[in-house]
Amino acid sequence: MVIVLKKTDEYILATYSIAAVDLENGDLGVAVASKFIAAGAIVPWVKTRVGAIATQALANPSYGPRGLELLEKGYSAKRVLEMLVSEDPLREHRQVGIVDARGEAAAFTGKECYPYAGHIVGSGYTVQGNIIAGPEVLEAMAKAFETTKGELVDKLLSALEAGDNAGGDRRGKQSAAIIVLREKGGYLGLIDKYVDLRVDDHPEPVRELRRIFEIWELTLLSREDPRDIVKKQDVAREVQEALKTLGFYREEITSNWDETTEKAFTNWANINNFENKLRKDEYIWGTLYRFLLKQAGKLR
Repeated sequence: MVIVLKKTDEYILATYSIAAVDLENGDLGVAVASKFIAAGAIVPWVKTRVGAIATQALANPSYGPRGLELLEKGYSAKRVLEMLVSEDPLREHRQVGIVDARGEAAAFTGKECYPYAGHIVGSGYTVQGNIIAGPEVLEAMAKAFETTKGELVDKLLSALEAGDNAGGDRRGKQSAAIIVLREKGGYLGLIDKYVDLRVDDHPEPVRELRRIFEIWELTLLSREDPRDIVKKQDVAREVQEALKTLGFYREEITSNWDETTEKAFTNWANINNFENKLRKDEYIWGTLYRFLLKQAGKLR
């Protein structure tokens, strides 16, 4: 739920977000959802080895680059927050969450932010929201972040989904975004953008964000659970049916994973840019198998 009021070049972003760091591998990120067009263009600011910032409510976008600059100079998250807010005559209308690379987190919710507005600061993360359904949104986000297993991106997505399920922005839904930076963790190891996704205008933005993340993961992330594998011979018929539905397999459906099936499956994976997930043994990754079935409308 976003109230859109314009005051100079600033906008009120009624939204909920989380900024966090993974101290084990240095990942830094922000996830956000809002009833506001392209909240991902305004709220999240992240820099590798420096910190992560979410700026919202009567958003002051300058908090992002200015805050990161101060963090890079060695100031702590709490000190940076104090410096940004103290210099701002409209601070009581602002909301901001900051996490530095050392794990210190700090947040501020101005007294003039539209209710419900508040924040929770935890170990290595901060969640904040304004014009949300209630404190339960933030509580659900914090719990999900703390209990979800996996990488920072998994924790951030789970937190955002928990906030959405708890009522989220009380004016509705429109956009969502997530950005996670990892040193040389991006495309071909040449950039730091490990995950960088935005849903700018959608009736179910958080759900859509999860959907496109699954494609991003299959296409660009090398991580896979070694236990999540499916034996080709055991799913030959299902795979053939799915591939036939999608136009990649034209032979008779059998229960045998033969050379024709292998070729059709490989062709499908290559067309979808999943070649990095192809295996040369008798198994396929469970993630790839399930995505094929979903794409063919055989799995929800």
